[in-house]
Amino acid sequence: MKRIQIITGHYGSGKTEYAVNLALHLAQERENVALADLDIVNPYFRSYEQAKRLEDAGIRVIVTSCGGIADIPAINPEVMSVFQQEKWTGVLDIGGDPIGARVLARFAPQLKTSDFDLLFVLNANRPETKDVESALQYMQGIEAECRQKVTGIVNNTHLCGETTAEEILKGARLAQELSERTSLPVIHHAVQRKFVEQVQDKLSEPVLPMNIYMKKPWEIIFCEEE
Repeated sequence: MKRIQIITGHYGSGKTEYAVNLALHLAQERENVALADLDIVNPYFRSYEQAKRLEDAGIRVIVTSCGGIADIPAINPEVMSVFQQEKWTGVLDIGGDPIGARVLARFAPQLKTSDFDLLFVLNANRPETKDVESALQYMQGIEAECRQKVTGIVNNTHLCGETTAEEILKGARLAQELSERTSLPVIHHAVQRKFVEQVQDKLSEPVLPMNIYMKKPWEIIFCEEE
C-alpha cells in the first residue's frame, strides 16, 4: 500500500469502521502509523471515538473539531504532519459524502507531492450505492468535490447484526462491476472475522479481517466482536 490511505464513501457505508481496522492492521506491520479524523461534515461515526484503542496499539490519533468535543468544521493543523513526515504512514478518515469529502481539497498542494491512495468504501446495502450506476455516480460526486481521483475500491458490504456471507459476496459482485466500469482495482474485501473462512475462497482479492468497534447503542447485543 502507499504511504497515505485516504478513506471515503457514503455515510453509513462503514468507512470509519474500515479506517480504524486498517490503521490497526497497518500498525501490526510497521511503526509510525497515524490516523487523522477529518470527518467534520455530517459525521455518522467518528474514528476518534476509538482513540484509546488506537493509541494503545501505538497509533498516533489526530482529532479535528476542537479535539472531538464539538462537531464543527475545524481542521487540526497537526494533520499537515502526515504529509510532511516521510516516516509516517497515514490513514485519513474523510467525510462520508461529496460535501464531507470537500475537506480533502484543502490539501491539494500537499497531495501533489505525496504518495497516496484514495479508497472508495462500498456497501451494496446502502440505497444510494445499491447498484453500479448509483455507486458510480456517488463516487464521481466525491471525486468532483475533493478534486482527486479514486484509486481503489473496498467492498465493505454488511448489515451489522444481520450480515451473512451471501451479503458480503453480493457486495463483491457489485465491487467487481464497479471495477470493470472504472478500471479501478478492488483493493480488498473488509469482512467481519466470523465470515472470513466462509468467503475467502470465493473471492479473488485479499480479505481484510474486521472487528466491529463502531457500535450504535442498540446494536451492541447484535454486533459482537469476534
